Amino acid sequence: MKRNWIRICMALLVTGLTGCASMSGDECMTSDWAAIGYEDGARGYTTARISDRRKACAKHGVTPDFAAYQSGREQGLIEYCQPGRAFNVGSNGGRYNGVCSVDLEADFLEAYNAGYHLYTLRSNVNRATSAINSKQNELERIEDEIRQSEADLISDETTTEERVLLLVDLKDLSERTGQLEAEIQDLYERRAHSQAELEQYQVALLDYGY
Repeated sequence: MKRNWIRICMALLVTGLTGCASMSGDECMTSDWAAIGYEDGARGYTTARISDRRKACAKHGVTPDFAAYQSGREQGLIEYCQPGRAFNVGSNGGRYNGVCSVDLEADFLEAYNAGYHLYTLRSNVNRATSAINSKQNELERIEDEIRQSEADLISDETTTEERVLLLVDLKDLSERTGQLEAEIQDLYERRAHSQAELEQYQVALLDYGY
């Protein structure tokens, strides 16, 4: 275990390795490939990651130590493929790329799906809130337009033709106001339903230790 933490720390100290597979010549030559493999495995990366690193290092005439990388990655995957990590990945909307071994995958997927369902329920509430805010902003803009049009309608400077056009605009704006009010009400009801689903699911998750 101590060696694993040492490898993680060494991998984190290598600039750029945790963020992307692009590597400089010095990084390719001096990297601890077992540590890099461990970190990639602990992040749930597929074997495509070492392919990207190999291509990056090939530009500098360096070949990664695949055996050391793969050994480290397998250890990292053991850390990644735990139910607790699976739930966190799912609840944050992360993707699972099928990297866990057969003996670990069933429990991983159960926890991942539980977490992802939580993410979905939260997203439903957030989308409804975002839609409500958007439509309320539109409603406020339309109400401002209506007030301006009503002021223009009674202005002495407004011509008869302009008043006719303003009346048409006011009719359209009034209809849109009614539509928005109905849509906002519907969204409030949908959000309340989604919020109730979320709260019920959160209570159920407690029974499963999440």
